[in-house]
Amino acid sequence: MRLNLSSIISLIILALPWLQFCETVPVPTPWPERFHALTYKNLSSDGLQIAHQWYDWPRGRNVYIIQKQLSDLLYNVEWNNGTSFYYTLGENGSCDVVHYGIGIPRPDFLDGATYLGTRFTDGFLCNLWEKLDFIWYYEDVQTKKPVRWDFSDGISVHVMTFEVGAVLHDPLIQAPSYCFNQDTYAKG
Repeated sequence: MRLNLSSIISLIILALPWLQFCETVPVPTPWPERFHALTYKNLSSDGLQIAHQWYDWPRGRNVYIIQKQLSDLLYNVEWNNGTSFYYTLGENGSCDVVHYGIGIPRPDFLDGATYLGTRFTDGFLCNLWEKLDFIWYYEDVQTKKPVRWDFSDGISVHVMTFEVGAVLHDPLIQAPSYCFNQDTYAKG
């Protein structure tokens, strides 16, 4: 059987959907057990902020040191038992203790996410996943580092630096005593 050029082109066109189906769908890279990320956040209803995120899965905590625009430095210490401390330091320091009922994200929190293909964001070609109509997660195709994540409430987080293995020293995030002189309230 001899195929002419038009027959070959027809076979290729017919095979394209099948070949695309056979391509492997990327899997999101789990977060490292420890990292530090400097992030820029645009909170649609609450302005701009820069945050240092210190994720420490073995210690069961996720710490954010947040500088909101023209505001006091805010510490947000989240624990794996679902308790979060939000506090400022100084003589006018404040503290809110909230129990969310869920702990910090597991390193593989994107398991089961839906792959949406590749997109350019912040100058990077990224794989994009969506999970539970709540989070859209962009990961650099080449380095597998997180680049950005968006939430359904309009918050957009852009990763400026990402240091695998970095650890925050404990004395820097000990909640002040006035955090323990109040009731915890549940949220969610």
